[in-house]
Amino acid sequence: MKKGAQPLAEVFGHILSDITKDADRYRSRRLCPFNNKVPNCTKDKAENPLGVCSVIHDDALVITCPIRFRENWLITDDAASFFFADGIAWSSLTEVRLNDANGKSAGSIDVVLVAYDDKGKVIDFGALEIQAVYISGNVREPFEYYMKNPKSRFQMDWSDQPNYPRPDYLSSSRKRLAPQLLFKGGILHSWQKKTAVALNKSFFDTLPPLTRIEKSKADIAWLIYDLELTKNQTHYELCLQDIYYTERPVSTTGAEIGNPGSLDMFLLQLHGKLYEVAV
Repeated sequence: MKKGAQPLAEVFGHILSDITKDADRYRSRRLCPFNNKVPNCTKDKAENPLGVCSVIHDDALVITCPIRFRENWLITDDAASFFFADGIAWSSLTEVRLNDANGKSAGSIDVVLVAYDDKGKVIDFGALEIQAVYISGNVREPFEYYMKNPKSRFQMDWSDQPNYPRPDYLSSSRKRLAPQLLFKGGILHSWQKKTAVALNKSFFDTLPPLTRIEKSKADIAWLIYDLELTKNQTHYELCLQDIYYTERPVSTTGAEIGNPGSLDMFLLQLHGKLYEVAV
């Protein structure tokens, strides 16, 4: 296979050349190995999921599914090191609704890390946003072509096909990441709460220059990851490359900054969700 001939790096959590029974089971059952809310992959369509976790572009691996960042929940450990002091007990909640002052939804926070005391009372929290990369072009077509016969098509040449899929870093930052940090981040900042952002190194490298500051003065921790092939070359694993601390971005007009609701109500909401997940 010539260099850059096909765009897919991982399908249902496995590299394309993996034809073991385990990989075949994940492909045939459409399973997700990265802590999705259900055992199956639900990307794009629950009944016919687009099981592409990451793609290859310019010899780099680019994560295109936010669930891929949940491998072993490393991102929560790294975020907690920014939010809380050592020794603080904490847990994590996914998809937590954030309301503005009018009670309207300001969106959901991907993961909220919640610190609590020895009586179970919530004493602090931080917001973790996960940003995968949008794709331009058509990634479903090579995915479906591969899925029809993985054993013989893992070395397919897709380079001459129309709409060859590529990461769209600009849309990922302008249409998704920046509005989230301004709107939801504005609410969190008004409550004096910190934010962490988990993203791919290749994506972070395309962002406008950010001024790095000391951890103690930071509002945001950029958790920068890459996928690295294991020593036995059987699969990729999520690896932290750097944590880059900055102040939060500020809107020049103020129009996109969320109008904060009640912090006390949000704390009650977190306490209630912790109680719901307790066994």
